[in-house]
Amino acid sequence: MTLTVRELRANIGKPGCRTNEIMIATTLTEATTYAKEAIVDLYHERWHVEPDIFAIKQSLAMDPLRCKSPFMVEKELWVHLLGYNLVRKTACQAAQLGDVHPRSVSFTATKQLLNAARVQMTQAGPTERIAQALLLLQELSKAQVGNRPGRCEPRVVKRRPKQYKHLREPRAIARAKLLGHRRE
Repeated sequence: MTLTVRELRANIGKPGCRTNEIMIATTLTEATTYAKEAIVDLYHERWHVEPDIFAIKQSLAMDPLRCKSPFMVEKELWVHLLGYNLVRKTACQAAQLGDVHPRSVSFTATKQLLNAARVQMTQAGPTERIAQALLLLQELSKAQVGNRPGRCEPRVVKRRPKQYKHLREPRAIARAKLLGHRRE
């Protein structure tokens, strides 16, 4: 079995980048259909993956996972991804209504506004709900994040280790031990 790939070299030349030249291997071998510049631009768009993962982990409270069994952890992951996709879909609808780029609508603002409007929209009648949804989308299209072309971030971990030991037993037992030691 063989796989035909196309290798592309591109100069970065931007300050703050870790490398000056990149090599991209792709299965898009037709140079006339897939221009080198388009593939290099697509490669630079990969930056969006990191904020998306951050949004899934932090904004959707996925860090840490709470389930114990592998089956339930898989379910928890799927539910978080479903929630993420529903928030992104709403942000895309707002972007389309407001004639802005979908990436410019804030994920966190979308999630917060959806949570705030949830109770009111579920209690409204069908025609009122449609009017509220359109108003919600119009407001969301105004909640934009700044344009950050050529963004450069250091690859370091900000979270520092905690000075406390890990809780490796049920909290009630640990509490009882702690209270038992104080009485002695």
